[in-house]
Amino acid sequence: MSQYFATMNQRGVGADYDHSVIWVTVLLLALGLVMVYSASIASAEASRATGNNTMYYLIRHAIFVLVSLFAAAMVFQVPIRVWQPAAPFLFLAGLGLLALVLVPGIGREVNGSRRWLSLFVINLQPSELMKIAAVLYAADYTVRKAAFMHSLRKGFMPMFGVMLLTGGLLLREPDFGAFAVITVIAMGIMFLGGMNWRLFAGLIVMLLIGFLLLIWTSPYRMQRVIGFMDPWADPYGKGYQLSHALIAFGRGEWFGVGLGASVEKLFYLPEAHTDFLLAVIAEELGFVGVLTIVLLFSWLVWRAFAIGRRATELERPFAALVAQGIGLWIGVQAIINMGVNMGVLPTKGLTLPLLSFGGSAILATCCALAILMRIDWENRQLARGFTI
Repeated sequence: MSQYFATMNQRGVGADYDHSVIWVTVLLLALGLVMVYSASIASAEASRATGNNTMYYLIRHAIFVLVSLFAAAMVFQVPIRVWQPAAPFLFLAGLGLLALVLVPGIGREVNGSRRWLSLFVINLQPSELMKIAAVLYAADYTVRKAAFMHSLRKGFMPMFGVMLLTGGLLLREPDFGAFAVITVIAMGIMFLGGMNWRLFAGLIVMLLIGFLLLIWTSPYRMQRVIGFMDPWADPYGKGYQLSHALIAFGRGEWFGVGLGASVEKLFYLPEAHTDFLLAVIAEELGFVGVLTIVLLFSWLVWRAFAIGRRATELERPFAALVAQGIGLWIGVQAIINMGVNMGVLPTKGLTLPLLSFGGSAILATCCALAILMRIDWENRQLARGFTI
């Protein structure tokens, strides 16, 4: 057996991948398990829907993680050359699922938002899977249209039209957070793929104006912005979530009040095990715990861009843009979630990747990281002269 593994290593198989990405992912998933249990134990015990089982969310989250890791192992087996021709079809399938969510009787509504498809045992959130499809499609589009990246009509406008369609479906749910992340993914990949910087700067201005109009014309988004600007003006209304998140951060100080000792998770802080998990982490583990998470995500994003840069050196433009797109996705979503928890950004329904409770989000992120690992593995095989 030992001779077999030695032979595999000599052929460039075996441990030819970035161990740090694996370990950072495992650490974030493990920390997520612990903190989801800590943040949800009180609400699970008090809810009839959970059967008053304190371990309800822990068990479901653990199942989500195991299923996601199994799916990631399967995704890793798929060569990158297979993903490129499949990208447009996966994107169309994603659009179909987003449209299906809006069909009465099929899409499931929770807290005023219709974002889920009921699969009996679990609820599938298509917008999470759409993030993978957006990365693959934007990378494929940019490679195919490389000669027109300086053209407004041939390079930018077709993608702009696709993003308008995607945004229209997401805003009908509504899911402004997913729309923002997918927009950043698509535009970021096009910029990295060679879009004219003047065109890109104009695009940023247009997007900012568009986002401001979306906020201005939507009463509930405007209320969120008002609550974000001064949460203490209405701490029991518009500023309720943010004010309690800030209290959690304040209580945590340097080293936290101790694992399991959070007060804010005891029915004060809404969505403590999902969107506002970082606030519970800040309260229980303090500044040190939050800094550790920031460093872990920073490392993951840096490695994604490093893997993409290596793919560029090996003349693999599609693989390079996919790797960098995955880094953009994880980095931007983590920044938005952290910003919301810390009161730097208005409240949005975005989870913290790999940490927050939510099966679709964990599944999509693990599969994306599996694709990233596959790109890294193929880079190393090509660098050693092996075919893939």
